[in-house]
Amino acid sequence: MVSKVSLSVSFTVLSMVFLVTLGCNEEKNGTSDNKIGEKMVAEKPKKAQEVTLKVKLQTTKGDIIIELNEKKAPVTVKNFLAYVQEGFYDGTIFHRVIPNFMIQGGGFTKDMNRKKPHRPIVNEGKNGLKNNRGMIAMARLPDDPDSATSQFFINYKDNASLNYVKGRNPGYAVFGKVIEGMDTVNTIAAVKTATAKGMRDVPAEPVVIKSAKVITAEQDQ
Repeated sequence: MVSKVSLSVSFTVLSMVFLVTLGCNEEKNGTSDNKIGEKMVAEKPKKAQEVTLKVKLQTTKGDIIIELNEKKAPVTVKNFLAYVQEGFYDGTIFHRVIPNFMIQGGGFTKDMNRKKPHRPIVNEGKNGLKNNRGMIAMARLPDDPDSATSQFFINYKDNASLNYVKGRNPGYAVFGKVIEGMDTVNTIAAVKTATAKGMRDVPAEPVVIKSAKVITAEQDQ
């Protein structure tokens, strides 16, 4: 006959073996507290990357690369990109060139036929960006701040008279800057101009935008 003491000892030993085995299985299955913590650290998502939007204008006088400022001019950038992505600017010209002022394009074909744009957008002239040399801004009607559609201009020099002034000047909305190709801008600004279809300051020889394409560059933050 087995004594009560022997049964008690045997039961205790079996219990310890069961607990040790259970603990080993948990370690193998990666379900212990430490393993869960390690797994969470391993799967921590990477920090998001910010995308800098750029547009490359290929013209008959050379290339121009523009960096867009979506943060300061979200409506204007969205509008400009829509025209770029649908190929609206391809085959249009810089139809208005004024030396020591600016070059303007995005609305006419080389035959001086006006292209039909989308509806006008709100003027973001008070976004803090200035019409300085190399900055790109939206063209609009002088007496209607919210009349910009597809036409844009690149400032040839600092044009303070085009900037927003509270209560006095609604300004012309700047939405980016030329980061490559100011030599091309200089070349375009120096072309001979004439009058065509009732418009002044039209290049005598068309300066064509052969294509406008979006290019991007990811930057780790």
